[in-house]
Amino acid sequence: MTSPEQFDAIVIGTGQGGKPLAAALAKAGWKTAILERADLVGGTCVTVGCTPTKTMVGIARVAHLARRAADYGVNVGSVVVDQQVVRRRKRDIVDMFSSGSRRGMEKLEHNTLIMGEGRFTGPRELEVTMNDGSGTRHIEAEKIFINAGARPRVPPIPGLQDVSSLDSTSIMELDQVPRHLVVLGGGYVGLEFGQMFRRFGSDVTIVNVGNRLVSREDPDVAEKIAEILREDGIDIRLSTNIERIDGDARSIQVGVRGPAGEETIEGSHLLVATGRVPNTDTLNLEVAGVAVDERGFITVNERLETNVAGIWALGDITGGPAFTHIAYDDFRVLRDNLLHEGQATTVGRLVPYCVFIDPELGRVGVSEEQAKARGLNYQVVSMPMTHVARALEVDETRGFMKAVIDADSKQILGCAILGIAGGEIMSQLQIAMMGNVPATELRDAIFAHPCLSEAFNNLFAGI
Repeated sequence: MTSPEQFDAIVIGTGQGGKPLAAALAKAGWKTAILERADLVGGTCVTVGCTPTKTMVGIARVAHLARRAADYGVNVGSVVVDQQVVRRRKRDIVDMFSSGSRRGMEKLEHNTLIMGEGRFTGPRELEVTMNDGSGTRHIEAEKIFINAGARPRVPPIPGLQDVSSLDSTSIMELDQVPRHLVVLGGGYVGLEFGQMFRRFGSDVTIVNVGNRLVSREDPDVAEKIAEILREDGIDIRLSTNIERIDGDARSIQVGVRGPAGEETIEGSHLLVATGRVPNTDTLNLEVAGVAVDERGFITVNERLETNVAGIWALGDITGGPAFTHIAYDDFRVLRDNLLHEGQATTVGRLVPYCVFIDPELGRVGVSEEQAKARGLNYQVVSMPMTHVARALEVDETRGFMKAVIDADSKQILGCAILGIAGGEIMSQLQIAMMGNVPATELRDAIFAHPCLSEAFNNLFAGI
């Protein structure tokens, strides 16, 4: 057997942590190899996550506004969504993002892009099975970075393995609008796809085991989201267990037990959106001695170091917040520490995120439930979007703004913005939090009229 190819660093995965890390190491003169087992470069975000789903969410909003056109005095006639065109646009956007990333990586000096799936064969050595079927490649490095991500979870529901079901990847490849989409799971993924396909023209039923949607949000936020989705014609079943799934080529039968007892929900398509699992099972981590937790996620410290010196992990595979921007910040932690003698850690960082239902939810910082659980001295301020002039003018008044304030310092501890441009409004409050700007400053600030940010004057008026 020939000796493995020698590199200074190996990065497993071209996601939003791995790709910029490989580039930074290569630009610093490190001989770097980066592996990608998928056919496209870019990781979950670019290939099957943020980029394609938000492309489709945008199309769904166009369909929604077209159906609402008469509310604005605009007559457009009937609205029909061509799912093949939707899929083509999604594919084109993904290809544009991914191919651009691949070209950049292939041109980068000191960087070698290897399209194949790697597994450890020793503490510092990997065997790579090439995607093109050309065999295997053996590589070795003193420093290894694991950014291999996660994939949709398949829950142990009787009958699920025997029927045709969709996950967050395969549902985007449909070429026809489903007659009736049944969604298992009331988390962010299930809600985004549920509302999207309702707007495409499907009947939609969302089945959730818990007693509220998006369980990490405050009850009032979850209840308002459920109200909005029901307004859109989505059937939401809470506190409902899935007992069994049956079906054939034409329909799916989901046997459930809920507050009304046992019943069967019949649909044409089934989306399983019940969480994600890490891609650690194919890496052969035991050979390298890398520890994982009870769910299979790689355990790391605040510097993203594993229990094995010289091996780091970043992004979704660590079990932290599964957001693209967190993976990118993981990259920055590693870059600063490895290349700039920094002392960066993941401790205390703000974790903003958006749920791209419509209206969208933007969240950052401490929720009301968290403030209460921590025993903080806090104040909550809230205001419906019906009190926001710009929202009224464009007839986008669903949702509300909510912020948690430190009762003594008046610093903003967190916020939930459910409304038009919710993510952008949340980001403005995040900037205030980063700059230690108290809510009283926003209360008294002059904002351009009639912009959405002008609502801060009234939101914080009661402080």
